[in-house]
Amino acid sequence: MNIAAGEQSETRSLHRRIMTDVEGRILSGEWPPGYRIPFEHELTAYYSCSRMTVSKALSQLARAGLIERRRKTGSFVRRPHSQSAVLEIRDIMTEVHALGLPYRFEVVRRDKRRAGRIDVERLRLTEPTLVLELACRHFAGMQPFCYEERLINLQAVPEAVEEPFTELAPGAWLVNRVPWSDAEHRIQAIGATSRAAAALGVTEATPCLVIERRTWSAEQPVTHVRLTYPGDGHELVARFAPAQS
Repeated sequence: MNIAAGEQSETRSLHRRIMTDVEGRILSGEWPPGYRIPFEHELTAYYSCSRMTVSKALSQLARAGLIERRRKTGSFVRRPHSQSAVLEIRDIMTEVHALGLPYRFEVVRRDKRRAGRIDVERLRLTEPTLVLELACRHFAGMQPFCYEERLINLQAVPEAVEEPFTELAPGAWLVNRVPWSDAEHRIQAIGATSRAAAALGVTEATPCLVIERRTWSAEQPVTHVRLTYPGDGHELVARFAPAQS
């Protein structure tokens, strides 16, 4: 038996348990914004683990934006920003139905593999793991509406490897399966790549709106998706909330 490997596995399990417990209390509202999280030595005693394991878990929760660590005073549940731009994670089927058109999708590429350098960068992985790459075409009526290129971190969502994605598109399936705690959007206006152009039925370099999105569950990357829309057929609307006194 590899004792060292067993100890490492136990440490990872404790680290994951601490993160899951703290995240659950925050997201449920049990620990509201500004609440001081138990000190490291208290968590060390409670979980019967090393202080290094506790510190690592809290540091990753801080990077995920759930808590704030303050020197000498401890860790606190992070307060929301007073003003923010809200970009919804909308289901593409909902977008198409809003146009009054029938919707369908098809998976055109599927590849399970060990994450390469580009995969690690896109998912912001701390170490290579297994990923599932998918490409889908979404239709509004008879016309291609959106081309989706997606990476799924199989360490975060191992059941995705067996999912055929026949009933639900990958995005809708993930939203139903994995609660996300953080998301990042990047919006670009670029010319269609050769692959996107072929999928959308347009010529290469046709102006397109591209939305790239990453989502995390606490600090763990879940998925990276690149959605390409023909530029003359899509608009992005952001809703802003005023600062609260």
